[in-house]
Amino acid sequence: MNLVRAELERLGARRFVQLMLVLLVLAFGVTAATTMAGSHQPTAQELIDAQQQAAAARIELERTHQLCLERERGAALADDVRGYVPDDCSEVDPALMERAPVAADFLTGVFIFAEEAEALLYFLIAFLALFGFLVGASYIGADLNSGGVVNLLLWRPRRMMVLGAKLGTLLGGTALVSVLASAAYLGTFWLIAHLAGRPGRLDGEFWGALGATWGRGLLLVLLLTTVGFAVATLGRHTSAALGAIAGYLVVWELGARLVMEILDVAKPERLMLSSYAAALLNGRIGFWDYRSCTFVGSDSCGGDAWALTWQPSLLLLLGLTGALTGAAFVAFRRRDLM
Repeated sequence: MNLVRAELERLGARRFVQLMLVLLVLAFGVTAATTMAGSHQPTAQELIDAQQQAAAARIELERTHQLCLERERGAALADDVRGYVPDDCSEVDPALMERAPVAADFLTGVFIFAEEAEALLYFLIAFLALFGFLVGASYIGADLNSGGVVNLLLWRPRRMMVLGAKLGTLLGGTALVSVLASAAYLGTFWLIAHLAGRPGRLDGEFWGALGATWGRGLLLVLLLTTVGFAVATLGRHTSAALGAIAGYLVVWELGARLVMEILDVAKPERLMLSSYAAALLNGRIGFWDYRSCTFVGSDSCGGDAWALTWQPSLLLLLGLTGALTGAAFVAFRRRDLM
């Protein structure tokens, strides 16, 4: 019997995996039903009103930008408009904005796929990441605790091959579930948008950005799956992985962050793995260092803005995951499994 095929059968037969798949379907079903119930096809009058409001918003934005430029040239502004003009004209420069106001921004009670797809994708990736971590930890943890690995080694007495087959099967199965779930999930909401909402502007730029986010999210899912597998292997039990992640979140992400804020540590986010995970998923995430913020007068602040991008974040997370996985393989090779 092929080792990988045997592991696939074992993975699919696990009740916990089946339970997680059922929960995945239920979560998606509830989200889709809620979206369907809260949306409707806009009438012709609603579309006309939304288009008029969007046009008025664009005109007002241009007007505010022109007033801001006039003030920078030394012109005096009337008292009734002075409070609506920002100090930085780039904030209201239409050419620098990601996009101008569109009719979709003024449609209420209408699901617009182009506007909501990114947020829905984040929810999907979060669930898949949880799925991967728990399944990865339970898959190896239960076998180590119950003696299943020992029985498998009696049939195939090559430890590294057995553990590698388990990890490869786990990652392949998680990737397959992620791809199928993503297609079904986004396809369902695309269909809802056509039946009870609006598709929005689905051009090449939209699909490219959504695909890039999905690709980075899949990497994050596979990394967390590997971490769950590695920590459970090191601890010889599923609870080891659960305890490790809970301890990290409580002690470091919450406790240490609070202590660093009290001690006024510069850029504490750079010491948190959650910052790098968020940067990987979003592509880029910005932070503001308030330690360097000094107020002058009533509304001016000089501070230090900085950002994390997905490339260095991926390298860091890959290095950490690789180190944990390497340690797990070394421990598994040397450990007495009886």
